Amino acid sequence: MAKVVTVYAPSTRELRPVEMGIIRWLRISEAIAARGHQVDLAVGRVPWRPRRVAPGTSRVRMVPLTGLRWGRYDAVKTLFHRGYETLCRYGGGDHPWVIAKLGSVVAPEDRPGIYFYGRQRERLFRTQERIAASARHVTVLTDAAGTLFREAHGRGGDLLHVPGAAETHIPPAGPDPYPNDGRPRVVFLGSFYSEGPRSQPEAHRTLTGKLNRLGRVLAQRGIALYVVGPGQASSLDPEVVHHIGPVPYEASWDYMHHADVGVVVTHGEFMHNNESTKIYYYLRTGLPVVSELGFPNDHILVESGLGHGVPPGMIDAMAERVVEAIDVPGDREGAIDYILKHHTWDQRAATYDAVLRRDFG
Repeated sequence: MAKVVTVYAPSTRELRPVEMGIIRWLRISEAIAARGHQVDLAVGRVPWRPRRVAPGTSRVRMVPLTGLRWGRYDAVKTLFHRGYETLCRYGGGDHPWVIAKLGSVVAPEDRPGIYFYGRQRERLFRTQERIAASARHVTVLTDAAGTLFREAHGRGGDLLHVPGAAETHIPPAGPDPYPNDGRPRVVFLGSFYSEGPRSQPEAHRTLTGKLNRLGRVLAQRGIALYVVGPGQASSLDPEVVHHIGPVPYEASWDYMHHADVGVVVTHGEFMHNNESTKIYYYLRTGLPVVSELGFPNDHILVESGLGHGVPPGMIDAMAERVVEAIDVPGDREGAIDYILKHHTWDQRAATYDAVLRRDFG
């Protein structure tokens, strides 16, 4: 058994399972702990309480970042560029055994399919350089991310490939959160960012533009489009896109249970190395998926038997696929079984369990 501490967001205020980065942090920490390791979650100020448990977990303690004695831990796992930056800011950057997980890997210059630009991309690349120089392992989502990281930083065989996933156990369907207006419901569940410089303004403009266009076409067909999650809602057209906003993680399942179709739109023509985690979650609830193609994990649309892909930017074709999925939903139970067999957080934690047991017995 190894003693592990995981690091991502430094503020306790952010420790709510709404944004997918936080959800992944909590779920993968819990899954590693379930395999027998002692796992702590390092956060901002923690009100004193013996063995305070992180939200949504049963085995993971919260510990304060300030004054944390990093040497007490066999391993440190950071999540995303921000997690590694947090580790360094709080004095743990020289720990000898760090697994640094990255989402989008950026290049030394702006590249198609990687939606970070200018100073923001430069800051992320500098963080990657520090990770390449000091981390024991680097976790990436896709093969393309691993290839780019090797090209940019010269790292060899210590890369770990750990894609996104979904829950093994989910709540049963609860009360219907949608208006009872008789219209089919289509949901986009997830962050759509904002115009702010600390967000992804270009991605925000692309996503909201596509959602407005899709909402307009669906409304003409008597179908309602709902957007559930954080983002700058002022960019959405309230006439055709119904913005619910962020909801607690537990409540988000009902927005999937009671929807007819889940949709995914891309930030651009394609995503070079960052996948869509929401596809796993839609399919876990047996929700038919209509997605723009261009994600590295497009293959699960076909493999699950419940997904439909359309070329990027073809919103009319996307609406047609939505109508087809409403009329003939497909094998929902088969899609659920597929996710449980291949794409759960517990299965992803097996990769970390193997390297921890190899080095710490």
